[in-house]
Amino acid sequence: MTTYLEEQATTDTENEILGLYRAHLSKGRATLAELFGSHMEVSSSGSWLETSDGERFLNCGGYGVFIMGARHPVVMNAVRRQLATHPVATRILLEPSVARAAEALTSVTPPGMDRVHFALSGAEAVETGLKLARAHGKRRLISMDNGYHGKTLGALSATAKEVYQKPFRPLLPDVTHLPFGDLEALEAVLAAHPGECCVIVEPVQGEGGVILPPPGYLPGVARLCREHEGFLILDEVQTGMGRLGAWWGADLYGVTPDVLLTGKALGGGVVPVSAAVANRKTFAPFDKDPYLHTATFSGAPLLMAAVQGAVRAVRDDGLVEKARTLGERLLPEIERVARENCQELVVDVRGQGLLIGVEFVEAGLAGELLIELFNHGLVANHSMNGSAVVRFTPPANLTDDEADILLDSFDRATRDLLARRARMPEGGR
Repeated sequence: MTTYLEEQATTDTENEILGLYRAHLSKGRATLAELFGSHMEVSSSGSWLETSDGERFLNCGGYGVFIMGARHPVVMNAVRRQLATHPVATRILLEPSVARAAEALTSVTPPGMDRVHFALSGAEAVETGLKLARAHGKRRLISMDNGYHGKTLGALSATAKEVYQKPFRPLLPDVTHLPFGDLEALEAVLAAHPGECCVIVEPVQGEGGVILPPPGYLPGVARLCREHEGFLILDEVQTGMGRLGAWWGADLYGVTPDVLLTGKALGGGVVPVSAAVANRKTFAPFDKDPYLHTATFSGAPLLMAAVQGAVRAVRDDGLVEKARTLGERLLPEIERVARENCQELVVDVRGQGLLIGVEFVEAGLAGELLIELFNHGLVANHSMNGSAVVRFTPPANLTDDEADILLDSFDRATRDLLARRARMPEGGR
């Protein structure tokens, strides 16, 4: 017997769904969907997603969510078991799944990071980190140019992008944005306000366009925070859970922050969940008063089952090492293809692990390449703060054949991009 939802899925048409987007969601999102042919994604498995018309696409997008692919069996089995027994808790009694999820997560975070607050979105995790900083008297916030930390009001104050901030000002007071990689500028602000500053930074700026830190930068940030009694939040919502070829950028760059943020892949590509992880001293305000910072669905059993499954899947499948070795194969090949096919259009190709970016000379080219990639069966992403950068975040469990498909799609898409540009009138380029 088919369910109502299954019956509904078989009768949906692209025009009907576009109409519903325009009526109830976002006209802009509907317009964007039309640029990609108004396809409807209706199923996913592993590295692939399928549309309503039966087309399949290799998923190298998802903004970093799918480090283990879609519907990983370990995560799915854990979620199904929890769904069948106890998906949402009262939050009054002891509940084992949240305790086991915290145990699983802290087993792979840097030493001493053993206290956890679970949330749903990355922005909520950022808010948690900012509130912990405030609870320790850190009233000034320092973030980095092109950094991306979410769009709730506190997180948006740290997200240094004029177009996102302007409609919602005034935001948090006493916020300073500094160049990513500039230790001198950071030291000047910290020294001017000793004991007052919270610094939030990403190990690699994903939405900024896959910007890697200069050598010694992140250890230098940590050192300056210690010297000037600052508070360090490392935003690993996108970079964590193996994406960089290490469990955390904190491990990769030898940094232990006051608060480490994680999300996206933490739900195993199945449910939305995030977390702020801290050491005991940092977490003390939340330890003292369990009602100081709460949310109804924080630590919901269904989400916590996914966290346990996700950690187990990454560990048991060796996905951290696979992300490292696969990135070492893909990055030079993507760079070679970009240079051979469209050298004059490309500024840079860079990446760490399976966070790879291709920067073009103008933002319009990035949009054009995304469409060409889609035409050749591959989904990638643009970068929120680096609009000229196309970003690849493939699963770490890509097979060799799937990696070949990725590279072949990129090869054909860049060739078609260049050919189409050559056919355009000079003034339209």
